[in-house]
Amino acid sequence: MESSAEIAYMGLQDYMIPCATKQILGFDCPGCGLQRSALLLLKGDFIGAFYMHPAIYPITLALLFVLFEFFVKTKYNMKIRMYILISIGLTMIVNYLVKMSQFF
Repeated sequence: MESSAEIAYMGLQDYMIPCATKQILGFDCPGCGLQRSALLLLKGDFIGAFYMHPAIYPITLALLFVLFEFFVKTKYNMKIRMYILISIGLTMIVNYLVKMSQFF
């Protein structure tokens, strides 16, 4: 018998946005796999989420920080936000380069 989380997971799969880059040009964009990674994270498959798209964790950290920042203001908020955004960018670039090196 399927749990309610698995049913919700399967329902969310129907609403995923297809990648225009992959449809038009035939290869992945830097964000390919991010939606599936988020669904795996919601399902509780943390390792699978990482393998699908490693930037899911810095992005999750950024979302949590935005929520934290909404309630708590410090003088380091801008620096922390900048470091999180840089980590997201670097993770996406490295992931894309690794993925493309396997493609060619």
